[in-house]
Amino acid sequence: MLMLRSIICSVSLVLAAQAEETIQFARDIRPILSDRCFKCHGLDENSREAGMAFHDRAIAVKEKGIVPGDPNASLMIQRMMTEDPDDLMPPPSSNKPRLSPDELAKFRAWIEQGAIYEDHWAFVSPRETQTVPLESATHPVDGLIERRLKQEGLAFSKPASPEKLLRRLHLDLIGLPPSTDELESFLAEYKLDHEKAITTVIDALLGRPEYGERWARPWLDLARYADTNGYEKDRPRSIWPYRDWVIHALNNDMPYDQFSIEQLAGDMLPGATADQKVATGFHRNTMLNEEGGIDPLEYRFHAMVDRVATTGTIWLGLTVGCAQCHTHKFDPITHKDYYSLFALLNNADEPEMEVSSPALKAQRERIESEIRKAEAALIGQIEPAAYKRWKQETLARTAEWTARCVPSPCNQRRPLLDLMEDGSVFASGDFQKRDVYRLKYDLKISLSAGVCDSN
Repeated sequence: MLMLRSIICSVSLVLAAQAEETIQFARDIRPILSDRCFKCHGLDENSREAGMAFHDRAIAVKEKGIVPGDPNASLMIQRMMTEDPDDLMPPPSSNKPRLSPDELAKFRAWIEQGAIYEDHWAFVSPRETQTVPLESATHPVDGLIERRLKQEGLAFSKPASPEKLLRRLHLDLIGLPPSTDELESFLAEYKLDHEKAITTVIDALLGRPEYGERWARPWLDLARYADTNGYEKDRPRSIWPYRDWVIHALNNDMPYDQFSIEQLAGDMLPGATADQKVATGFHRNTMLNEEGGIDPLEYRFHAMVDRVATTGTIWLGLTVGCAQCHTHKFDPITHKDYYSLFALLNNADEPEMEVSSPALKAQRERIESEIRKAEAALIGQIEPAAYKRWKQETLARTAEWTARCVPSPCNQRRPLLDLMEDGSVFASGDFQKRDVYRLKYDLKISLSAGVCDSN
């Protein structure tokens, strides 16, 4: 009883100080409810105790948990202030601390003011506020910061030296430090007109290809980009065109709405281009399991779970994955909402497309031309008569050579090597083995048949 009186006295003192202050649900009340109450009295109907829910004002008022204007009649306040461990909220078994006098005072003041609910700020459209008068600051955002710094008895740091400023700009925009020549050029222009010098550097850095490469890295991390499949064999995957698409989008200053649409549904746009189809590689970055005994539908399910969670995290800023097993206990996402989104993302094919570009095509043609020239030069070094005789003797012994390479009865799954008419060696059978084949040839004038050695 003595402790209860102490709490009531402390609450009364705090209430007196807060009498003129309007308590905001989103700022002052909801964080405490989320931490102490929502697990048992929140969104998830399956884990809700006593039918009481404090995320919904209508339910809380109906069940007398909150009586607007009368904190003493509100079950919420009664349970928060009781000394009976069987009635105390949050219960001792939850290992959550009971509310402090300041927190209790906020709840009482909030209920006295009508227990007005507000949506979480993340679900409220941004609204323009009155511009804060500037003093020493030169930007409205700096004005807001300056006002708060003054409340805390602090001030802005001194401006950085031009050397530090240039280094920060380079590392922030392109991830690379400036060269000595770039530094000297900047310092010379900075002495003449420092504002123009800074603007010139920023514009130049934004126009460099390294800008897209630097800022693509955080996005590719979110997109779980990788050049291998992730599971078991972890084989390479050719999804680098998506990586390049992200880099080009950033360098071309693509608007964020278009950036989002093309990655989520670029293939569904009217007259979708090859680039827009490549953009949907965002959700092709899930891990792939190619192990022989897997169930493909099982791993498709795992891929969809990953896609739903990733979509929720990146574009909604919510932990959607929690609702895979139950209605979310803290965010407004129901179990049904989760599987509705799951069904949307699951309604898609898994096609493959060949991506080409003029640069790659030219590079491939150049390399193939060099190979042909090298092969022709190599053959030209061999005496025609000797080469003809070697080829005839080699083909004549194809049967004997192939017989030596036939798998033994105890290991029938090993690859089979065949010497083809053009002198090439063709491997067939079990391709999955990572075998190494050594082909030995006697290149003397007599040129006997080759001998194979399989490891």
